[in-house]
Amino acid sequence: QLQLVESGGGLVQPGGSLRLSCAASGFTVAYYGIGWFRQAPGKEREGVSCIGSSVGTTNYADSVRDRFTISRDTAKNTVYLQMNSLKPEDTAVYYCAATSYSRCTIYGHDYDYWGQGTQVTVSS
Repeated sequence: QLQLVESGGGLVQPGGSLRLSCAASGFTVAYYGIGWFRQAPGKEREGVSCIGSSVGTTNYADSVRDRFTISRDTAKNTVYLQMNSLKPEDTAVYYCAATSYSRCTIYGHDYDYWGQGTQVTVSS
């Protein structure tokens, strides 16, 4: 059974950093596209970043580009989202998702499998 479990969320001050983890089981992350999404209260879900299968092409939403970095550890079968210079507007529940598409995509409808989410709160 394919499963994704996020962790690493929490409360952080503006300007701080967090690293989210997405641990996969039942499949190999190197063969799937993995995306990070977020949803703030009252807002639509937003694609944050993705990493494609095979060569691992990455992409980022403009709102997080140059602050967030997605990476993959195939030995641990885990995908990470390093978040630096966090802002209050980054506050949301963050989800990772997997797609059988090989390309990197930050469109939620391309994804078949979703984790349960982890809360990130940026506040002083």
